[in-house]
Amino acid sequence: QVQLVESGGGLVQPGGSLRLSCAASGFNLDVYAIGWFRQAPGKEREGVSCFPKSDGSTDYSDSVKGRFTFSRAKNTVYLQLNNLRPDDTAVYYCAVRMMDTSCPENGMDYWGKGTLVTVSS
Repeated sequence: QVQLVESGGGLVQPGGSLRLSCAASGFNLDVYAIGWFRQAPGKEREGVSCFPKSDGSTDYSDSVKGRFTFSRAKNTVYLQLNNLRPDDTAVYYCAVRMMDTSCPENGMDYWGKGTLVTVSS
């Protein structure tokens, strides 16, 4: 059974950090592009990161570049969130797309159910 399960969300103060995890089961992440997305209250879902690009690096949205870092260990991927801001508050999702180096939101094959990150003092 193909499954993606996110964890690690929570309440954090501005300037704080969290590490989100996404555990994959039922398939091998090696053949997939892996994206992190988020949806803030009242807003549309947006892409946060995508791995791998054609050169093997990770692409980040401008709003998180320099603050968020993607990493992977076997069949689990992580998103390190540093220097969090109130506008980072959102449900964060991981998703995968088979045999690709892009992460189009409408073209992802599997999605997790999300984990909530709340940044507030």
